[in-house]
Amino acid sequence: MKRIALFLALVLCNAFASGQQGQAEKDSFYSLTPVEVRAVRATERAPVTKTNISKKEIAKQNLAQDLPFLLNQTPSVIVNSDAGNGVGYTGIRIRGTDATRINVTLNGIPYNDAESQGTFFVDLPDFASSVSSIQIQRGVGTSSNGAGVFGATINFSTNEVNLKPYVEANNSYGSFDTWKNTLKAGTGLIGKHFTADFRVSNVTSSGYIDRATSKLRSLYFSTAYIDKSNSLRFNLFRGYEKTYQAWYGVSEADLKTGNRTINYAGTEKSGDPYENETDNYWQDHYQLFYTHHFNSHLDFNNTLFFTKGKGYYEEYRANQTYSSYNLPEAIVVGKPVDTADFIRQLWLNNNFYGDILSLQYHRGKTEFTLGGGYTRYEGNHYGELIWATYGLTGPPRWYDLDALKTDFNSYAKLLQKLSSTWNAYIDLQYRHVKYDINGFPDNRDLIINNNYNFFNPKAGVSYTNNGWNGYFSYSIAHKEPNRDDFEAGKNQQPTPEQLSDLELGIQQTKHYYSWGATLYYMKYKDQLVLTGKINDVGAYTRTNIPNSYRTGVELQGSTQPVNWFKATANLTLSNNKVKKFTEYIDDYDNGGQKVNEYSSTDIALSPDIVGAAAVSFFPVKKIELSLLSKYVGKQYLDNTQNAGRKLDPFYVQDVRVVYTFHKKILKEANVILQVNNIFNKKYEPSGYTYNYIYGGDLVVNNYYFPMAGTNFMFAVNLRF
Repeated sequence: MKRIALFLALVLCNAFASGQQGQAEKDSFYSLTPVEVRAVRATERAPVTKTNISKKEIAKQNLAQDLPFLLNQTPSVIVNSDAGNGVGYTGIRIRGTDATRINVTLNGIPYNDAESQGTFFVDLPDFASSVSSIQIQRGVGTSSNGAGVFGATINFSTNEVNLKPYVEANNSYGSFDTWKNTLKAGTGLIGKHFTADFRVSNVTSSGYIDRATSKLRSLYFSTAYIDKSNSLRFNLFRGYEKTYQAWYGVSEADLKTGNRTINYAGTEKSGDPYENETDNYWQDHYQLFYTHHFNSHLDFNNTLFFTKGKGYYEEYRANQTYSSYNLPEAIVVGKPVDTADFIRQLWLNNNFYGDILSLQYHRGKTEFTLGGGYTRYEGNHYGELIWATYGLTGPPRWYDLDALKTDFNSYAKLLQKLSSTWNAYIDLQYRHVKYDINGFPDNRDLIINNNYNFFNPKAGVSYTNNGWNGYFSYSIAHKEPNRDDFEAGKNQQPTPEQLSDLELGIQQTKHYYSWGATLYYMKYKDQLVLTGKINDVGAYTRTNIPNSYRTGVELQGSTQPVNWFKATANLTLSNNKVKKFTEYIDDYDNGGQKVNEYSSTDIALSPDIVGAAAVSFFPVKKIELSLLSKYVGKQYLDNTQNAGRKLDPFYVQDVRVVYTFHKKILKEANVILQVNNIFNKKYEPSGYTYNYIYGGDLVVNNYYFPMAGTNFMFAVNLRF
């Protein structure tokens, strides 16, 4: 408790700053952003709650962990990792909003999976090494491309122009035999027109959780031709990941006995766990950008893209029936046998492509953007059997199903300066989604053909004067259900979700300190949540609930009273409620399900308090010493607010040392040592629960995703 008190005191004493370095740096962050990214980003005068992260800030944290962990110190963020050390499959929540409701774009191009709407950063290994800036928008934010924004947006930009040639070698090593090896090179600007950048990366780790290994490889190539009025850029980046599955978590019983690293994946096989219980996926991105500058006031951008993804996860399944795979029984010693062990692969082969346009006008008091795009997703889902105890008795492919999703959106944004201090903002978006699903593995006859038309208006005002910045905005957003939601059956089909978002913010920036506060109220209609209700095929899918909301205050602060000391902090205090919740519990004693009613309960995995703080010392010019802190309050695993189904609060601290020097041919060299969780805190940032009635008792099954104790990463980065 003393550590928590010190953490909160630090947040308060830092005056709740925004963490920005002053108005000049704020403006340059946006003005230096490529045109195709500015179309979806918010300017400093826009009434949008946001955090900007520069390339320099990214580099200090980019030691091997996945992208969500690089955002861990930003407001209202909680991250988790299947493997327990931030390498491999990771997750992120912003204001309690999960990844399926966070819109992610890469250079303005949609990245969310079209069907699950999740973001799998594991498919972009070491992507941070090519990222030049990041903007996180909390709340509905500005109109963007791709998945409907339903709580937050993350925009990544890689399209910077490196004017001078360079070569970089970045190497990291740390706990759990974790390695990151990155080689980068760039031509600089050749003949004032041509530039090219290249990167290859390899990341491997044994993981904190047993067998949670990761083998990740990636390549990035970008080339551009630039003249006074035009620019043409082509990007190619590809990623390959092979991770041993660790997505089942650890049971509460094993946690209590200290067995924090147990992994149940592959254990259906008798004896040693199945050695190839792995997830395997390849993803290639092709991006082509054309920008034309008509004059100093008018820019046009057209972006063509194609994303190819293909992969599978392999698993050993015991005591399955041949008939469940539409196969005839095996004949063993002249007798039919239907039950056997199987090894199967569940494949996804998809194409995602489209065209995105924007026209940007900026002159005097007016900033106007007209944009939109069309995308098409073609997904092929199929399952392959590769082995059975008594051999395969028929074709190995037991399902082969297609899905098609098209998405058209158009938007208009106007930021108008009304006076020397006041600005008005309006952003109107229309989005049409057509989604066709040709059956599911467990329900082949369920055909889905849905069309959605969404109108998403946003409006607000902002005030800027003498270091003060304030804003107020109101936005409405809609979001279609994801693929799994539709498997509920013809009589239980979900409806779209709706979010109404109010944001009220104020900031003050002075020479040596800044502070800021944002009040928000996010009201949901028909939010989709797990209730325990069983669908037509006996599976648990999300169900619409009529009314729920998130409300809170985000406080930020930074101060640098002297050159050798700097402190930043943020704190989110929130209230996240379901007004009325119906729980369904399987009753194995009497059959069917028992129904429980609740009112005004906490939304699952939405803590009332989240905070982060960093204190940095600069004892000499070349050395930076930082203490990084993170606090997350208790979270409930479901929407019943049951004390027996929760995650305990946690407070963790990391220490980072950065030594920077220049010597002869070295333009810059960094030696970085980071020790994570220095007090060896045992904590779990995420989990899940399922419950049933048996023998007259309620059986509660809680599963958690533990994080590693004290661990380290050491990096040597050389730039020539």
